[in-house]
This record gives sequence, C-alpha cells and structure tokens, in this order.
Amino acid sequence: MTPLQKGDLVAIVAPAKSIEKKFITYAVELFEKQGYKIWLGLHVLDQFNYFSGTDDERCSDFQEALDHPDVKAIVCARGGYGAIRIIDRLQWASFIRSPKWIIGFSDITVFHQRVFRYELESIHASMPLNFEQNSTEALSTLFEVLAGDFQPFSLPYNPCNKTGKSQGKLVGGNLSILYSLLGTDEKIDFNNTILFIEEIGEQLYHLDRMLFAFSKAGVFDKIKGLIVGGMTGMKDTEISIGMNYQEIILSHLTYHNLPVCFDFPVGHIDDNRALVIGKTVELIVTNTNTTLNYV
Repeated sequence: MTPLQKGDLVAIVAPAKSIEKKFITYAVELFEKQGYKIWLGLHVLDQFNYFSGTDDERCSDFQEALDHPDVKAIVCARGGYGAIRIIDRLQWASFIRSPKWIIGFSDITVFHQRVFRYELESIHASMPLNFEQNSTEALSTLFEVLAGDFQPFSLPYNPCNKTGKSQGKLVGGNLSILYSLLGTDEKIDFNNTILFIEEIGEQLYHLDRMLFAFSKAGVFDKIKGLIVGGMTGMKDTEISIGMNYQEIILSHLTYHNLPVCFDFPVGHIDDNRALVIGKTVELIVTNTNTTLNYV
C-alpha cells in the first residue's frame, strides 16, 4: 500500500450506525491538521432508523469512496451494525486494481475480513466517534501507519500470557463479528496467521460459546499465535460461570502450543492503537514482556 502524502484525499463515510455531526467535525479538523484533504460521503450525517441512511444510501457512499480515483484512504465514522447489510452490494473491482486503506474497528471487521480475502491490507484503528477520547498513542499510530511508518509494539509482562515466538499474517477484530462470519462465504483461511480479538459487553458464557465455535471450526489448530485486546465490560450471570475471561480463553488453548498475550492496546478502549491487518508480523511473548513487530 502506498504511504499517504500531505495533501492526499481521505474519505469519511458512515456504513453502519448513524453519528452526530460533532464527531465528524472533530475528525475533519484532526485530519486537516495532519495535512490531509477530506471528502465526506453524501449521507455521512443522515439517519434512517438505526442506520446512517438506507442500505442503498450507505452503499452508494462507500462505493463512491472505493471508486474515487483521488481517495487514498476510507475512514469509517463508527461501528454499531450495518456493514454486513451492504458488503455484497459493493463492487470491489476498482479497489482491487487500485487498493486504498479502509480504516475502522468493531462492526468494520466485516470489511477487514473481505479485504483480507482479497490478499490486501487494511487498518484496524479508532474512528471519528472515538477520536476525542482516544489516547495520544491511538491517534499517533493511525497517522504513522498512514504515512508508511510501521512501529513495533512492546508490552509489559502479563501473568496470564503463554510464552512463545511465532510469525504469520495478522488477522482479527471484534470477536462477535468474526464469530458471525464463521461458516459463511466471508470466512477466511486462518492458516499461518496471528489472530487478535477484542470484545465489549458480552456475557462470559457467550464468550465461551464463541470460542467453542472457533475451536470446532479448527481455527485454533491453524493460527500461530493469539493476541487478546480489550475485553471491555464483560458480564457474568447471576449464578457465575466460575471463570474470568482470561481463564475461559486459556481453557480453549490447553492443547495448543502457541504464544498468547493479554491486554494488548486494541479494541473498545481509549488506547485503541492501529494494527495493519494482512501484514506479516512476529509475535514474541516472554516471561518479561511481549513484542509485536512488522516483518
């Protein structure tokens, strides 16, 4: 993917839930301060029930951004729900011929998985809805990646980690979205990948259920490492399942010899740092720290 230059055009579209104007205004100012020009989707501030416009309107904006010859990156305004409703309506031919960054997380995992199937890269990163609350590092890593600067990550030791060293293409995103795509025509080949997951507001028993689906689909037999990001607001039932989320995740990896790291700064957290899906990475988990390097 070609690094962005000052003056390049960045599109902001809203392919899922509706968003208030103040978040878009802040995002426009943020990108302009970085030297980029902004193209706004026609329906970015619309609302149709839950969504930022009808399926046709959201699809039209995204398609125009995909096809626009001058747009170098597409920033999704927010997640929520809606990407899956338009993914098959989109025509990807011009994007495949002339790739551009697609940026976002949460529901935008749908687009990331499609792009990975095309053997291209995309950016799992924060979105306009969250920019004001994000950490300095969350925003700086986004702009570094856009400029072609792929910095390594270094994290402190976590007692839940499983040590090891591995290499593979980085895949992942929101666990519920990844789970919803298992067994569909959107499924990806998990062979020789490093998988990262994040989640928000799920019941612990449902986390266990989703991980059983991954296990029974053979995902854990194929991946070379697991990165666990923010598991925000996880909930237990009145009669407890008896495990925390770390214990649930590790229970599915008992017989898999692969490195696992917890508390990676990615997901529904303020410190949601940019990760490049589709890029080859090296994951090293030791008894003193964890590093993730782009290869």
